[in-house]
Amino acid sequence: MNARAEAALLTHAQPELRAQAHPEPVLSNAHLDALEEEAVFILREVAAAFERSVLLFSGGTDSLVLLKCAEKAFVDSQRGSRIPYPLVMIDTGQNFHELTDFLDKRALQLGADLIVRSVEDSMQRGTVRLAHAGESRNVHQSFTLLEAIEEHRFDALISGARRDEEKARAKERIFSHRDAFGQGQPKDQRPELWSLFNTRLQPGEHLRVFPISNWTELDVWQYIERENIALPSLYYAHRRQVVERKGLLCR
Repeated sequence: MNARAEAALLTHAQPELRAQAHPEPVLSNAHLDALEEEAVFILREVAAAFERSVLLFSGGTDSLVLLKCAEKAFVDSQRGSRIPYPLVMIDTGQNFHELTDFLDKRALQLGADLIVRSVEDSMQRGTVRLAHAGESRNVHQSFTLLEAIEEHRFDALISGARRDEEKARAKERIFSHRDAFGQGQPKDQRPELWSLFNTRLQPGEHLRVFPISNWTELDVWQYIERENIALPSLYYAHRRQVVERKGLLCR
């Protein structure tokens, strides 16, 4: 039977036969199991190798996926086990109350300790200075984070950063070394052959750990859908009050 005859038959075939001949494309998420397994392995490796590790928790999609992986890695309701390291949130003082309420709720649900440090406190100490009153405080969160690291002597900070976000992230290892000033140099990054991680540190140094470094934006959203992960209400459309500032509508 030639192609022209086949096309003619399909044209007059029953709808169910045409559906079998041209099935609807389905987006597979089978690879998420491998990504999740890798993240769980890294999270457990951090818990075993470090004494003062923390999980950075902002309430964004990446940190929520990371928190879900940590829940699967450690939380067992029957045994009463919980995430072995605290959650750390850097508050800019300009966060939406829906976000902060959500963070408190999730930490309470998991029985996890939540450490909050504020950019406003850094401003009062003089370690953070804004160029003008309307400047975004997001870029200054790193200074407040470094102060928290020094205060609590954290040796490993688990973050939801991914390699596909920007060029700078693409240079990061999964266990990314930071010096005593909190800076990371690409030439100082350590090899990670066969998923073997060098966790040795000198006094004052720490590691940034990125368990979902190999995930993409699509992977994150597919995982959120598959695991039915709750999101802050800010991610959904709803009416809200806004003000006009420099030609922009801001909340």
